[in-house]
Amino acid sequence: MMSVQEYAKEMNKTEEEILNYCLGLGIEVTNKDDMLSEDAIIELDNIIELDVDDEETLELVDTTKIKVEETSKNRKVIKKKPTTVNSKEELANQKKKMYKNKEKLTSNVSVTNDNVVLYKENMSIKEFAEALGVNSAEIIKKLFTLGIMANVNNSINFDSAEILTIDYNKELKREETADICNFEEFEIIDDPKNLVPRPAIVTIMGHVDHGKTTLLDTIRKANIASGEAGGITQTIGAYQTKCNDRLITFIDTPGHEAFTEMRARGASVTDIVIIIVAADDGIMPQTKEAIDHAKASDVPIIVAINKIDKQGANSERIMTELSEYGLMPDTWGGETLYNQISALNGDGISELLESILLISEMQDYRANPNRYASGTVIESRLDKHTGSVVTLIVQNGTLRIGDPIVVGTCFGKVRTMKNENGQEITEASPSQPVFITGLSEIPVAGDKFMAFETEKEARCIAEERKRKQQDNNSNIKEAVTLDDIFSKIQDGVKTVNVIVKADLNGSAEAVKFTLERIEVEGVRVKVTRSSVGAITESDILLAKAADAIIIGFNVRPSNEIRNYAKDNNVEIRLYDIIYKAVEEMEAAMKGMLEPTYEEKVIGSSEVRQLFKFSKVGTIAGSYVIDGIVKSNSQVRIIRDGIVIYTGQIQSIQREKDSVKEVKKGYECGITIEDYNDLKVGDIIEAFEMVETKK
Repeated sequence: MMSVQEYAKEMNKTEEEILNYCLGLGIEVTNKDDMLSEDAIIELDNIIELDVDDEETLELVDTTKIKVEETSKNRKVIKKKPTTVNSKEELANQKKKMYKNKEKLTSNVSVTNDNVVLYKENMSIKEFAEALGVNSAEIIKKLFTLGIMANVNNSINFDSAEILTIDYNKELKREETADICNFEEFEIIDDPKNLVPRPAIVTIMGHVDHGKTTLLDTIRKANIASGEAGGITQTIGAYQTKCNDRLITFIDTPGHEAFTEMRARGASVTDIVIIIVAADDGIMPQTKEAIDHAKASDVPIIVAINKIDKQGANSERIMTELSEYGLMPDTWGGETLYNQISALNGDGISELLESILLISEMQDYRANPNRYASGTVIESRLDKHTGSVVTLIVQNGTLRIGDPIVVGTCFGKVRTMKNENGQEITEASPSQPVFITGLSEIPVAGDKFMAFETEKEARCIAEERKRKQQDNNSNIKEAVTLDDIFSKIQDGVKTVNVIVKADLNGSAEAVKFTLERIEVEGVRVKVTRSSVGAITESDILLAKAADAIIIGFNVRPSNEIRNYAKDNNVEIRLYDIIYKAVEEMEAAMKGMLEPTYEEKVIGSSEVRQLFKFSKVGTIAGSYVIDGIVKSNSQVRIIRDGIVIYTGQIQSIQREKDSVKEVKKGYECGITIEDYNDLKVGDIIEAFEMVETKK
């Protein structure tokens, strides 16, 4: 918000002129100190920018030639923002054209269709029959012919309901896909004849020093238009480049963790992922993680082997190593495109861009530009002058200045819109990144947005979304656990995603191989990641994004990781025998999982000094860092996140006395039964077995 006086100064108009504009638009202001709302400013911006005629143009040309004098009038002229007649006329013409075509856009809010039946979660047969407009007995008879015995109070799953709906020549949709307030899941079906090709959206991932930033900079510098007004490239997190007269959109993410966090929040922005690997370095831990994250997103992968001009570069070795991770080169009969490049010198960049265009052509990415826009937030920040500045990627439709939009639970009208070069534009087409102002709040990266026809409609939807968020805590994703796998299979899930972490590479491979052999009624286990080492935050993020369960074999998460997994609703199952993991998985998939005993970690202590006695053995001088350690507890010895021994406490001493327990913050001496190979820095984790009822 700003006063009439401030706005007049900014627009280089007199206060009387602004008040006259307000009077004509019905904006209730009477003097220069009255405040203008955001909506009023947008209306004024649009009408003032459009109000360009020959007299104003002539006056602009003349005043730009006036010499600097000491009069206040001339000082005011000099303070005008530099602009050319052509650019102002062009922008005004673009706005006129935009407003003329605006009414031709298709609304995202679909008209009510009597031929569509909405399916609710856990819908009863009685409710389904009422929605279909038939008798419940008729539905029960039809279910019987399908081999399903049921009564009116039993629930009906989506697949069965869909079969019955087809019998009545109607269409079944899930309720969430037909609720415009839940536009992340809202189903928009475009007529194929309205779809046109759109640029591919590409993300580059890889190890921290393998040249991702250099590659992005090289592509960007090669395509910046020089000599244009506003041609300075802005850092907005995304930009477009041209190859063979076709556009490609690149998203500049901080790393694969940010990429996965966005996907975990429901944002599916990327069409293609480029994995960059240094030819002189090879596969690094972050490279493996990037591959896992890219595979989990289920998009095409291109491998860019960088630094081929450096001494010691060995592309063949890189291709061989990556083949072990399922990225078989196309030249070896696989499906993954490989490009050898030098991001520093620009070698192979054109071929890499052509590979992106090849995949784009094969995947046939299309969108409908003739509807109101929808897409995803890439970045957002608060500017002290303009307020909320948001970088968006338009994924479908066309976004235009003045459009009312809803982003997450924020509402606003697009006040200004600029491309990655900082140039003002009036509309953004599919796959185009832009940064806009006009939102009431700062949204979060990964939030979906949608534009609407009227401000009233957008405001109501934003308020309803905010209410649902407060009432239902809708942002929290339902946890996937072994206990509910059977019910999810009944609902149509065909793949159970699992992340395996083990103490040894051989163990990880054995667990992965054994789990992937499990098949129950057409449902298979998919190991999204299999690696060696302790469970990390990256594993939790990937599990959350892929709806996966983490299986730890002879590894134990720290208390921080346990809490992080709990906060993100990710289940961690821990085993030390492979067949137990397989048995529990099979039983869960068959719906026969028996009540089990769950480990409850009651405390942990850190070994800080060792005392060795010939009769007693090794006494671990320890400090209890969490919970409580009891003399009858079972314990694990954890070294660098790996379990090296599981056993029983033999005794606990404080000073010279034996004690039954020691609480957090106290020191003690711990002796482990039949185990003396302790080291300073080991963690002694005490746990109990508690029966868990299903």
